[in-house]
Amino acid sequence: MTDRDRDDFDWTAAEAELSGADVVDLESARARRATTDPGSTHVEVALDAEPERGGALVDPPPASGPAGRVPIVPVGWNTWPNIKHSARQATAVGMYRLGFHALRVPWYVLLALFWSLVGVFRLIGRQIKWWWLTEQHGLRQAAADANDPQMWLKLHREVKATRSWRGIVLLAELLVVAIGGPILYAAAPWWALALVVAGVVAFLAHVGRPDDRPIITPATVAGRFRRINPDIILRAYYAAGLGHPDKPHQQIAFGSTMARDRSGTGSQVSIDLPYGKTFDDAVKARGAIASGLDVAISQVFITRDSSSHRRHTLWVADRDPLSVGAGRTPLLRCKPTDIWQPAPFGLDERGNKVCVNLLWTSMLIGAQPRQGKTFAARSLALYAALDPYVKLTVFDGGGKPDWRRFALVADRYAFGLAMTRDGDPAEIVLDGLREIKADVQDRYERLSKLPVDVCPEGKLTREIARDPKYRMPVRMVVLDEFQEYFDLGDVSKEIASLLVYLVKVAPAAGVIFVDATQRPSGVGTGQVAQQFISYRDNHQVRFSLRTGSWQVSDLVLGSGAYSEGYDSSALLPTYKGVGILRGAADATPTVRTYLADQEDAEKILIAARGLREAAGTLTGMAAGEGVARISRDVLADVRSMFEAAERGLQWEDIADRLAGRLPEHYADITAESISAQVRSFGVRSVDVKRAGKALKGAKADDIDAAITRRKAA
Repeated sequence: MTDRDRDDFDWTAAEAELSGADVVDLESARARRATTDPGSTHVEVALDAEPERGGALVDPPPASGPAGRVPIVPVGWNTWPNIKHSARQATAVGMYRLGFHALRVPWYVLLALFWSLVGVFRLIGRQIKWWWLTEQHGLRQAAADANDPQMWLKLHREVKATRSWRGIVLLAELLVVAIGGPILYAAAPWWALALVVAGVVAFLAHVGRPDDRPIITPATVAGRFRRINPDIILRAYYAAGLGHPDKPHQQIAFGSTMARDRSGTGSQVSIDLPYGKTFDDAVKARGAIASGLDVAISQVFITRDSSSHRRHTLWVADRDPLSVGAGRTPLLRCKPTDIWQPAPFGLDERGNKVCVNLLWTSMLIGAQPRQGKTFAARSLALYAALDPYVKLTVFDGGGKPDWRRFALVADRYAFGLAMTRDGDPAEIVLDGLREIKADVQDRYERLSKLPVDVCPEGKLTREIARDPKYRMPVRMVVLDEFQEYFDLGDVSKEIASLLVYLVKVAPAAGVIFVDATQRPSGVGTGQVAQQFISYRDNHQVRFSLRTGSWQVSDLVLGSGAYSEGYDSSALLPTYKGVGILRGAADATPTVRTYLADQEDAEKILIAARGLREAAGTLTGMAAGEGVARISRDVLADVRSMFEAAERGLQWEDIADRLAGRLPEHYADITAESISAQVRSFGVRSVDVKRAGKALKGAKADDIDAAITRRKAA
């Protein structure tokens, strides 16, 4: 490794073990280097001494005071509370190290004894080699090969004299050990002997131990990272073809001083590309820039600067910030939440907390399968569940187990597309959307009639939403794998129309939509396919986990995301629960979402049900209520009357069950009436035995076949 390489590759501790440690001051180091090396042409000195456009720090180090001065007394020791905190921290670290090494003392002793024995032989070998002056053998051999007897004799005389002198020295050492050792053993106190033995063993173990085999294992290990300086950045950008150092008007310029960011997790600087080069060029060259910096591409982040299309901010993380999960969700505290406050979502690439304002918005989540899409949507639904005043509707077109425990709190729910005891899921979804549309229209009318002192701007307020007399609670509608509802035949036409209307109109009435899909490109044909695109594109907030291509990423994040440098297809396959959040705020962070697995979700939902029971807000299907439907589906209703093991039912039993379970539609139904209605769909009336008696009825398989024929029509 050359001196230049050593300058480029400067390994530095990433974290200080105690709060008193200071961050490396790059500017001071550059100034010292310029002072001590007058002939240096290091470009970073000139750039930092006279930066363009004022040269303001991108993110000034928080420890620096006026004029960039570091406090005389470190921040960790400048006040009594800080002193106590730093003392506790230092004590904790010291006690941890003490316990760590105390447990390993016997092993350290064994290793020291072993390597000290090896050290005895190595020390003897070194002494013999030193005495015999083996390094001169090559010189005498060279003199012999050159047929130079005078030089050979001179070297021979010198080696004999040196060996004689060194032999005397070794004999003296041997006598000291042979005579002094027994005298010391007989006359010295035990503690002196112990110290001498410990010192000798330690010395011999040091001699005998290989460099890569330490005896004492470090109790704490500091991370290491590559230090980035302007020279390395220039090398990277020129190697990426974004400029040329020797051509006029093609040099890379710095719009700010290189600085550590406030989080202490990376370095950033403002870059001015040559005239004619654009932000898009930098985004496309991101991989080449990462190669030039000799870091992973996941450590390089390029952010647009609104002042110029050739200017951007480069942030280089010390280590891959997305490889470490954000940890478990803070919702595990099971404390009541407030939908009017931002929901915790995860951590960004710099470790800052990311929260999402759910009110007045709709959110689209898209990704490839098994990237954490459902977990991301569920974390927001769990936040809403812990607010007992939020009315939840959960529809999962995929029928996965991830959502089924929401039956504890959801006013309406449907999982999958297969027939259930609650009825046909597609019909439940359709009825639910009809009811939400009617509620939204009714809300707008009633809000417009409220007094100004109650509803100042004609909008829903927290007080109105939480007052039961107004009947306008905040609602959240969660649709996972919503593409399935656009591919159900005729019923999809009305579902698609309702969804498009609601995603455009409902958020302003306090109805939140959180929608997830693995098919953002769309499904269906004709008008339904167009409505799918309209529905997808009318979400204000977008969250894209890993996708298959930048085109799909743009479908999830919205048109133009790729040209702004946001491409979820560049996320590594190993990242789970990591995605790009766009539209939630001015920034577009890459977020590591909090984790709430199935067990965590169940714990939270059980607590959420308790909160709703205490507040008296448990309604609908979660409360065991029969949800009144706007329309009825005879085939689906009859099919839902069959228990899991029943393959046939008599018409009388079907009529009795319909009247008991769905009285709003079938209170006066008779066996003859329901038989006629079902047979009109092509279902045969067959003999069905019950308690040894055969009467006319219907088979479950025949009803399923009729439902299938209707969907295919």
